[in-house]
Order: sequence, then structure tokens, then C-alpha cells
Amino acid sequence: MPDEGHADVDWRAELRSRGYRLTPQRELILGAIDELGHATPDEVLAHVKRSVSSINASTVYRTLEVLEDLGLVRHAHLSDRAPTYHSVGGHEHFHLKCRTCGTVRSVDVEVARALTDRLDADLGFVADVGHLTVFGDCRDCLAAPEPAPL
Repeated sequence: MPDEGHADVDWRAELRSRGYRLTPQRELILGAIDELGHATPDEVLAHVKRSVSSINASTVYRTLEVLEDLGLVRHAHLSDRAPTYHSVGGHEHFHLKCRTCGTVRSVDVEVARALTDRLDADLGFVADVGHLTVFGDCRDCLAAPEPAPL
């Protein structure tokens, strides 16, 4: 279930204005990102292969790179594996990832405003929190009873 979309981004016009063709593969891959919300390249590939079995992993990786260069998708590292991509439509956000249940939550960048303002004021550093992932434990997992010892 996606938590953001391209409602306010005319990605077709953006591709054309930058000299890129609007290929069926690009459209399928962007559509997959929109539908999946947050997805690794392998998840995008599996989703797209349901429609077009001839698409391959290198096409997905190259297309994701182009789409990120154009500012239509971003990636975050939600694990120690492949990056996870999401569309930039909707709101700018960072991620919270529960180490126990694996839930990923998108959080508006304003929540981190005190931190980013402090980094700027004290260190002259402007943070790009769109790539930020904070790992921890969610409220539900913290409230869950401890498993009985074996």
C-alpha cells in the first residue's frame, strides 16, 4: 500500500523536458514504485514482471538511477541490503524502521526540524533528511510481553 504518489509531479513532462523518452519500461517501473510505496529493485522487478515478463534486472536498476537523477524517486537504506526506493510525490519524509517487526513508517521532515536547525546553526551543515532512516523499536513491539524462556 503506497503512502505517497505522483499526484503533484508531472513525471511524463519532467522526462521529456530533460530529453528522456517516455518508455513503457519507465512507466511500468514508476507505476510499480507508486503502487508498492517503498520497494527494493528486486521487488520492483517482481512487480513489473507480472505485466511484462521480458524486463530484466539491469533495466530496473538503470531506470531507477535515471528516475532518481531526475528527482522523481529517492532511495533510503532500510536494511543492510539493497536500497529501497519511493516516489517523491506527496510529502517529503524520512523513515522509522522497527528492528523487531520490520515496520517502516514515513515521518514528515518537520518532526526533525529541531535537529536540522541545530545542525545548520551549530555546524553550518544542511541535512538531507530524505535519505534518513532511524532504527529502533515501535510502540507495539516495546509493549509486547517478553517471550517465555525455553
